[in-house]
Amino acid sequence: MDLLSLLHAAILGLVEGITEFIPVSSTGHLIVAGDLLGFTGERAKTFEIFIQLGAILAVVWLYRERFLLVARSLGQSPGSRAFVGNLALGFLPAAVIGLVAHRWIKAHLFTVPTVAGALVLGGLVILLIERTKPIERVATVEDLPPKLALGVGFAQVLALFPGVSRAGATILGGYLLGLSRTAATEFSFFLAIPVMVAATLLDLVSSRGNLSAADIPVFAVGFVVSFLSALVVIRAFIGFVAKRDFTPFAWYRIAAGSALLVWWKATQG
Repeated sequence: MDLLSLLHAAILGLVEGITEFIPVSSTGHLIVAGDLLGFTGERAKTFEIFIQLGAILAVVWLYRERFLLVARSLGQSPGSRAFVGNLALGFLPAAVIGLVAHRWIKAHLFTVPTVAGALVLGGLVILLIERTKPIERVATVEDLPPKLALGVGFAQVLALFPGVSRAGATILGGYLLGLSRTAATEFSFFLAIPVMVAATLLDLVSSRGNLSAADIPVFAVGFVVSFLSALVVIRAFIGFVAKRDFTPFAWYRIAAGSALLVWWKATQG
């Protein structure tokens, strides 16, 4: 495996780790970065989905004490059962629709214009939500009722469209439903675990014919870099949302999407 491929894997791993848990669309950024690096095709799409597992592992590691407590007390604690039940409810809508539409989405929507449009539209939606100032009714993840967990799950379905942002859909969806910024953000982190593990396994199974043992070093580098960078971003983002709103991310999305669309049109000419 040549060093340039490993460098590209590290860059894409860094992009994934930085963008997975903030409302800017990790998939969109990976598509653009892959195009700029010339890393495209079915193998690249599978790599981009696989390295999301590195970012998800960062959530597991940072919240390992909570997950261990839930696992140990699941048979006795109503709170632990409610936590697992809420994750299942939040996971279900995207799992069902994603299973049906996965191949079509991967074949037709992983494009630069799609991502650019979704970035801009998502930024405008964030600005609109921030102007509405939703009333906070749920302070912590432990207080989350099942119907709101399911509501966040339906919001997550929007993230099947590349450029929307899974984190953005779940965090802003939860915020609109009355979760505090911190509760919405943490539930988004936790919900990412079953969703991204299922998406990765589905994609690896369907793409196994396109991969070989020679791909292992590239996938491993991307995975590790994604994990390490996500550790830093998750800690920083939790501190950010406790004090600030999401407006900076909205303006970033609008600027990035607009610039991306201009760049794409220029390359087509």
